[in-house]
Amino acid sequence: MMTMRKLSLLLLLALVLAPAFTAASTAPQTAEAAIEKHIAALGGRDALVKLTTRKSTGTITISTGGGDLSGPIELFSKAPNKSRAYTELDLSAMGMAEKMKLDQRFDGTTGWVLNSLQGDSEMPASQQASQRNNVFPTAFLSYKEAGTTVKLLPSEKVGAKDAVVLEVTPKSGTVSKVFLDPDTYLVIRTSATVESPEVGKFEQVSEPSDYRAIDGVKIPFSIVTTSPMQTVTIKLTTVEHNVAIDDALFSVK
Repeated sequence: MMTMRKLSLLLLLALVLAPAFTAASTAPQTAEAAIEKHIAALGGRDALVKLTTRKSTGTITISTGGGDLSGPIELFSKAPNKSRAYTELDLSAMGMAEKMKLDQRFDGTTGWVLNSLQGDSEMPASQQASQRNNVFPTAFLSYKEAGTTVKLLPSEKVGAKDAVVLEVTPKSGTVSKVFLDPDTYLVIRTSATVESPEVGKFEQVSEPSDYRAIDGVKIPFSIVTTSPMQTVTIKLTTVEHNVAIDDALFSVK
């Protein structure tokens, strides 16, 4: 059975939502061309730059060898890169009556994980680096200015489709691969190698789907994240943009 410490860490890694990427008749010849198609698929630059915050609610289910853990989840984002994810997990599948409250906060510079059962701790350095790169509403609007390089790789099969594949290398942080639907140029998969002290290095794959237009911008309402240890499924029910969010929400001070 997975320990609570491992559970909290893996959940932390899984809660980073994948960055979302118009239809086209031919494959792009450069990474820059693919990114421009992706931005257009999301709703276009004009619609994206109007977004300053996002609040989402839904449910999360973590499937492990010890059973399924589930509960409500709230997600907050604020430009340029502040984020928060709060959930209360039902642990009855693990024989525990008490719920685990897990609160992941990143104030743009530093991140914390507040765990009602295991105590509070600062995010691992690698996770904080990834959070700094997780620019809202999409890092691809200003990736060059941030020092990120993007390389177009040969296409790869995702289901029955030959996905457009981008290798994203930030100035610091984890290198990832983004797989775009060749018809819509929305993200259908992301993958990255992550590392934790308890588990070591492993591949983590996220697959967003069920895209819906909110305020002219397409949002995935379903995200399934898998690793060798577990599967995490987040299903959104509400998404609101440009709501007032106090900076204090992202800090523990």
